[in-house]
Amino acid sequence: MSSLCGIVRRGRRPFTVGAAAVADRTPADRDRALDGLRALALLAVPLGHWLIGGFTLDAGGALHNASLLTAIGGLAPASWFLQMLGIFFLVGGHASVLSLRRATGRGESTRSWLRGRLVRLGRPVLGVTAVWAMLLPLLYTLGVPEATLRTGATLVIQPLWFVGVYAVITALTPCCVRAARWMGAWAAAPLAASVAAVDFLRYGPYADAVPPWLSLLNLLPGWMFAYQLGVSWGERRLGRRAAWSLLLGGATVFAALLLFFHYPASMVGVPGQQRTNSHPPSLLVLALAAAQSGAAVLLRDRLARLLRRPALWAPVALVNLSALTILCWHQTALLSTAVPASFLGQVPGLTAAPDSPGWLLARLAWLPVFAAALLLIGRTTRRFDAPWTGVTGARRAATALLAAGFGAFALGLA
Repeated sequence: MSSLCGIVRRGRRPFTVGAAAVADRTPADRDRALDGLRALALLAVPLGHWLIGGFTLDAGGALHNASLLTAIGGLAPASWFLQMLGIFFLVGGHASVLSLRRATGRGESTRSWLRGRLVRLGRPVLGVTAVWAMLLPLLYTLGVPEATLRTGATLVIQPLWFVGVYAVITALTPCCVRAARWMGAWAAAPLAASVAAVDFLRYGPYADAVPPWLSLLNLLPGWMFAYQLGVSWGERRLGRRAAWSLLLGGATVFAALLLFFHYPASMVGVPGQQRTNSHPPSLLVLALAAAQSGAAVLLRDRLARLLRRPALWAPVALVNLSALTILCWHQTALLSTAVPASFLGQVPGLTAAPDSPGWLLARLAWLPVFAAALLLIGRTTRRFDAPWTGVTGARRAATALLAAGFGAFALGLA
């Protein structure tokens, strides 16, 4: 027994040493709680997509998107915990305030700060779309059906809308700061009121007379709500009292919308349902974001103390360093397994239809495979996150052209 314990200790030693090294390199003033919240929100994105999103295999061997929630609607409450974009925007708003404050303190202009933020967001998006633009003809030549390629392109581009919306909201950070200084946490209230008004029009007694495009008016205020709360938090205008109001008020509104106003229970779109909560966001999304934001503020100090432990902090630091890589490439990791498997036929939890609890159990067994694939892909693709030093203007233009071509294909325009 003592020899076995020694083996375990020796096996754990490299991780322990590595975790301690990461902790030692972390600046003392680093807000570990914010990084922990960001990591939690980030990991919820691939986990949600990998657990709920599946495929069907047609007679020609092509893959088509399908959702587990179509067959098992009772799993919809799981999306309440997997939908954590509210936390991501909250942390993003807080981090942007601190970053802008440091930049202006160094004498950097707001325009220069914003340009740097947008370039950093754009590089990984251009990278993944350009790589896929080159992969498509290669995969087609290797016998992958066009329908599978369109399914894959849809999955790859699906998370990228988030980066676009986040970039637009980031550009509005100076306006958010002014609003936070003027109104505090209440600066988010007009955004919620705007979403509520649009929801009333598209779901209320005048719904038949409302054009479908009206729902798009919720896109910016719906996702900006939590960001504005984060900005107010960063400006020290959102304290524990307001956090309790957000937590309890958000939870109450969330329950009321479900019980009395018949909002869909799922926080993500379900094929076949006429109403959706997330595309664009409904008032239910804002209620959940309010409750999550309140809980995050209240738990910040406790989370910060917890992440003082090197073994917990090391994976959080790794996830934060790979944030955009995870967001942009996690669907590619899924497809790198599913597309080859489609040539084998119906593979449980992978290419078989997501229509039973058994499928979910099989998919859970595939999660480590997807994670390993993402890790391998990320080791190469993380270079897109770094500054493109030494890249000529011609190569940048070619990358942009490839990215545009892939976008057109994914959106069905080509």
